Amino acid sequence: MAPVKILVVDDDPAIRNLIHRFLSQQGYQVESGEDGETGLELFEQLNPDLVVLDVNLPDTTGYKLCQEMQRRTGVFVLMLTSRTDEADKMKGFAEGADDYITKPFSLVEIGARVAAILKRKRIVTPVEQQTLSFGKLLIDPVRREVIIDSQIVALTALEFDLLYCLASKPGRVWRRSELLQEVWDYEYVGADRVVDVHIGQIRRKIEPDTNQISMIQTVRGVGYKFEPTTY
Repeated sequence: MAPVKILVVDDDPAIRNLIHRFLSQQGYQVESGEDGETGLELFEQLNPDLVVLDVNLPDTTGYKLCQEMQRRTGVFVLMLTSRTDEADKMKGFAEGADDYITKPFSLVEIGARVAAILKRKRIVTPVEQQTLSFGKLLIDPVRREVIIDSQIVALTALEFDLLYCLASKPGRVWRRSELLQEVWDYEYVGADRVVDVHIGQIRRKIEPDTNQISMIQTVRGVGYKFEPTTY
């Protein structure tokens, strides 16, 4: 089996090289760059499975680079930052980031977060491979495509996983902690806000008509459920 490919983009050579060496020792194929321009060039060459991306770069921001990469492929993105403001983290998640680590961090934490994100690439069983159909909405887990009225809706890898999880069990009420465990595959501090941000992103993409009752309904004080009959 080919090794998982990871791209590291950070303008601090000490941090960049440290992460590069550590992930290489874990068996990953790793490339690294110091700025946005180099990062995009390597991204095109490597076609990575995951990008470890610093928020502050000399020629762009990690937010913009994350968005650009997500437009090209469904790559997973783990963002690094020295900022501790929750608003910065939420902005990263809104741009498609799958996880967020605040500096300083340990290499053990980096390894755990990377492994947890990549677990979502698990091979699905034949039962899970069934396309879900709800009126105009089709969710295809094999092609990882969401189609409405014959038009493909661009979702990030994490948004797709979250939507499929909800839609695969219509009517079931999911606690936010359950969605964190099922989709992210590990506990995350600040789970409520992370889940809420991604649900909001999905709603805006699949339900542009705000006058229509949402398929993804909020269950106050608990979490969310998917109700296809409202579509």
